[in-house]
Amino acid sequence: MSGIGVVFIIAIVLVIYFIITYNGFVTLRNRVQEAWSDIEVQMKRRYDLIPNLVNTVKGYAAHEQNTLENVIKARSAAMGQQETMQERAKSENILTGTLKSLFALSENYPELKADKNFMELQRELRDTEDKLQAARRFYNGNVLSYNTKLEMFPSNVVAAAFHFEKKEFFELEDAEKEAAKKPVEVKF
Repeated sequence: MSGIGVVFIIAIVLVIYFIITYNGFVTLRNRVQEAWSDIEVQMKRRYDLIPNLVNTVKGYAAHEQNTLENVIKARSAAMGQQETMQERAKSENILTGTLKSLFALSENYPELKADKNFMELQRELRDTEDKLQAARRFYNGNVLSYNTKLEMFPSNVVAAAFHFEKKEFFELEDAEKEAAKKPVEVKF
């Protein structure tokens, strides 16, 4: 084999490597986007359930207006446009906290706790929260795979050449991590 033949084979191998690596990044980026879409579907489902839940609680706990207003405000904030993943995670975590306080109210209202509509809405919301947690884990797993490949040599050369950017994890902030470990306190 001549020197030109070796150079030609090396060039072909490099081109094939770049193509395979580029396609791998596109696949991982699309998986991250798909995983985020799954999170949005579950958040939308949760947003749709909340007004029904609040209306059901209103009938039994009219004097708990502050808690109900906090849930509505948190829902509105979570539905708003956040620019970063941290902002989105923060508003979603606040909403989760207000929902916990809403469910804690039911402990003080046995007739609410026994209401079929409330029980069904609570079950659906719990199911949605479980699905949302699973979707967040799936999203973060895809982000981890994508970011790892983005940083590893030699694939990082391809990533830099085609301007693939690092993705943010959907995670709790430090203060929220500590708060999430503590039980919800409801004081009247």
